[in-house]
Amino acid sequence: MPWSKFTRSRKPRTTPVQRPRETVLRRLNRWQAEEQREDLADLYVECCPSTPGQEFPLREAFIERLVADARTPGFSMRVAETATLTGFAFGVPLERDGSWWQGFEGVLPQYLEQLTASGHVFAISELVVHPYAREHGVASRLVERVLADNQASLAVTLVDQADPVINAALQSWGWRRIGLARSGPGTGRLRVMVLPLAGRSGSEPGALVHNTHTQRPRVT
Repeated sequence: MPWSKFTRSRKPRTTPVQRPRETVLRRLNRWQAEEQREDLADLYVECCPSTPGQEFPLREAFIERLVADARTPGFSMRVAETATLTGFAFGVPLERDGSWWQGFEGVLPQYLEQLTASGHVFAISELVVHPYAREHGVASRLVERVLADNQASLAVTLVDQADPVINAALQSWGWRRIGLARSGPGTGRLRVMVLPLAGRSGSEPGALVHNTHTQRPRVT
């Protein structure tokens, strides 16, 4: 049989379909978070919109916030990994003295004062997920794991009120707006969003699902 006819008669070879790598969520303690701060900052800068020339200040400010949170009692953090780091989320319980709410505009609802004073409010400080992982539910899993590490009755975060995507997503997952706040002098107004955690089920985590990051909910 001529070689040419032999090759035509054989079934064409097919390249095996490569399954996507499974995303693994891993908990980082305070020391691990600080040790990996450079890699975390790389992903933060990559996913966070910035103007040219602002990447370094953005990076340094993020590292400063991460280290400060990591040294706060009750700090909770999860990272998502495939072959590389694809996302992370972390947060801290609010201080009972109510200092977190200093930038809140208007009268703070009494139930928030009471929950904060009793140590039952947890703030999601950062949520960052690489764009290529946005369709795999990584963000919601990250936040759900972070919230599961504590006994808080309420989660809180701040988001840019000009971002319609994150605001619509938060509302659809059970988060609701309670007012506006400023994170510091000369800063813009951010939308304060809360999520009751009592009765949260595994099938309906009610967690943040966002493909980049949330504003850091630290009011000073």
